[in-house]
Amino acid sequence: MLNPGSRVHGYSTAERNVMSLLEYCDCLPIQLPPIGDKCAIQQVLGMLDGILLPGGRANVEPHHYGGPAFPEDEITDPGRDAVVLKLIPAAIEAGVPVFGICRGIQEMNVALGGTLHYRVHLLEGKMDHRMQRRDDSTTEQLFALRHGVSLESGGMFSKLAGGQTEARVNSLHGQGIDRVAADLIVEAISEDGIIEGVRVNSDAFAVGVQWHVEYEPQKHELGDALYKEFARAVTAHAAKRD
Repeated sequence: MLNPGSRVHGYSTAERNVMSLLEYCDCLPIQLPPIGDKCAIQQVLGMLDGILLPGGRANVEPHHYGGPAFPEDEITDPGRDAVVLKLIPAAIEAGVPVFGICRGIQEMNVALGGTLHYRVHLLEGKMDHRMQRRDDSTTEQLFALRHGVSLESGGMFSKLAGGQTEARVNSLHGQGIDRVAADLIVEAISEDGIIEGVRVNSDAFAVGVQWHVEYEPQKHELGDALYKEFARAVTAHAAKRD
């Protein structure tokens, strides 16, 4: 995303996004800048073996799914919105593996016709899923496992987790899925009913999770399995492209 509040504008992603791809996919991670309509989607897809949609501070703007306008101080990234909302359906159609994380699952839902809740914690009966930040918080505390999710019995996530139907995940998001896009199958739901995991209804790998699975996935059975499955899909697509 575009760095907010900086005197020198630039584009960035968290180091853990890059390192997780290096470790699990043995690939060269390439950052696609959020340049809106200047991005030639089909040309880009022809050069990629897989797409990771990472989290970010900015939220998908509500005019993309018919939601009420954001407050004036909301952080947005219209360039990223313009790129990914076109990139996602094109990638799925082309069979390019897609892995969405946090904002990424929200982008997948909107790109395929779904809607979002602006602030989950303001909904009746819902927990506060936002980052629990304090001045002395460590990275381990920020990304600690905070709540459970139920995995669809017999679904992809449950099978990857060795048949388990429950998992614990971290939680650092404000928005969440409201109406699920028609082409998405729900794989994981939080204790308070928030959709935490989805996959596209196809044989291709196109998966989204609401938690930050990129943080130490090797210590999380489901996270580890999801990354390895993404790696297999990327390798297979690379072989076809070659």
